[in-house]
Amino acid sequence: MFDKFERTVAFRYLRARRKEGFISVITTFSLLGIMLGVATLIIVMAVMNGFRAELVSRVLGLGGHLNVHGTEGPITEFDALADSLRDIDGVVSVTPIIVGQALVTHRGAAGSAAVRGIRPEDFTARPSLAENLQQLTPGDFAGADAIAIGVDMARRYGVTLGESMTMIAPSGDLTAVGASPEMRSFRVAAIFEVGMDKYDGGYVYMPLEAARAFLQIEEGVTSLEIFLADPYELDAVAEAIAGAIGDQGRLQSWQEEDATLFGALQVERTVMFLILTLIIIVAAFNIISGLVMLVKDKGRDIAILRTMGATRATVMRVFILTGASIGTVGTLIGLGLGVGFADNIPRIRDWVQTTFGITEFPPEIQFWTQVPAIVDWTEVFVVVALAIGLSFAATLYPSWRAARLDPVEALRYE
Repeated sequence: MFDKFERTVAFRYLRARRKEGFISVITTFSLLGIMLGVATLIIVMAVMNGFRAELVSRVLGLGGHLNVHGTEGPITEFDALADSLRDIDGVVSVTPIIVGQALVTHRGAAGSAAVRGIRPEDFTARPSLAENLQQLTPGDFAGADAIAIGVDMARRYGVTLGESMTMIAPSGDLTAVGASPEMRSFRVAAIFEVGMDKYDGGYVYMPLEAARAFLQIEEGVTSLEIFLADPYELDAVAEAIAGAIGDQGRLQSWQEEDATLFGALQVERTVMFLILTLIIIVAAFNIISGLVMLVKDKGRDIAILRTMGATRATVMRVFILTGASIGTVGTLIGLGLGVGFADNIPRIRDWVQTTFGITEFPPEIQFWTQVPAIVDWTEVFVVVALAIGLSFAATLYPSWRAARLDPVEALRYE
């Protein structure tokens, strides 16, 4: 596309002489702007991907990827339905659960809690719970009065393992004056710590049969939690599951249940991308201003080139190559800087903490203990293509002006 003559002239213009010092400064700032814009965009997108992946892993660790809810009351033939769903390709496990609400009281303190009734074998088989238990021995969770609570709830009510808590269900036995709330005392058999206040402070797990008796559910379960091999590939599996459940229940994905949370994350991610893209756009405008000044300064040189036989297309390609070189070099340096920073965030974090004594996260925030980062190479390609594309676009107007320059007029006023 560019011949040797055009490359020689273009690269010569990149090495500004002393009298072109201001143009050289603009060129340097343009390169730095492109570099920092690309690097910052890659780093921020990587961190946002990491936070989203960490959040999804924590949320999906406790709730199913797909959930079957009863349409008109509990699902009665749930074991047979669960067995049929386990045979579908892509389904890893199916867990029957009972979902309800209750009031928790202990030593004068009270608060609401989400009750989850689950079979003991399913409770201990769920990694997000089994791997984050403070203490649990076989058989502890199997009793009719056993519950497992989060560490935040235990701290809030001052409860330790083995102590009892009072729970009140909204439904109970009918009396002459109406329904009497069901009130029972439960023993704290286990304390878990998932790392999210929603679960550590608001969830209470109890054996399935104990939950059925406490919440006054005569038979069946309220939901089936389905875990898939790939939580992001839902459509094909969901279609097969919907056909299997028929009218026994309604199907809901994790994306629908947490639509507000993950929608907000996606909006934030998009807005951050647009805001940081402005850095690259500003750097592209610097390329325009630098090339316009270079064209004005090189008017006599352009006129001489034209009189020696250089075509307008040749002059235009010279300045396109000059500006595009700035954008391309800045983009490649920013690419290396951004990916290198994202891949070494833990080491950089440790150095910052040691050098400046800065605590990355306050002790009361337990959601993350470190900054996660996942480099998505598709996004990196988009960022690089965007930066190089804007750099090329920024060269068109100054190059067009250089090509339109009249040699006679340029030499007359020199």
